[in-house]
Amino acid sequence: MPIEKNQVVLFHYSVRDEQGTVVENSRGGQPNAYLHGHGGVIPGLEEALEGREAGEVFSVTIAPEKAYGPRKPDAIQRVPVKHLMGAKRWKPGMIAQVKTEQGPRHVVVAKVGLKFADVDTNHPMAGRTLTFDIEIIEVRDADADEIAHGHAHGPGGHH
Repeated sequence: MPIEKNQVVLFHYSVRDEQGTVVENSRGGQPNAYLHGHGGVIPGLEEALEGREAGEVFSVTIAPEKAYGPRKPDAIQRVPVKHLMGAKRWKPGMIAQVKTEQGPRHVVVAKVGLKFADVDTNHPMAGRTLTFDIEIIEVRDADADEIAHGHAHGPGGHH
């Protein structure tokens, strides 16, 4: 069954940066699940998965514009340290989570003071050309609830 809109796709992946360093990997855990055609994965990856089938293994290199976007130099914000979640002590380069009006967001700590921290709100992989190694595990038709909610349900998706 070729991947098309309103199908749930389960896949394993690893992501390598420009130097070939693996920066993220799903193997060893649940496969990722998303509802195709609803923006559940970055645009370049969704395009690369279109028309493929379960059992396929492939690699695709995606430019920043179709991945996490270009880096925005004006994306530094000062926030109270107490609003950073994920660690007790913060150092530059650490990834923190902050609550925003749009929901939780990952930021990179740029500078830490006693009460405030400067954080980079760019996605940690913004501005990077990424290579994804993909193994498609399963493709199935989405049910009516998944389509109505705009995301996959069950293991690897929204629970």
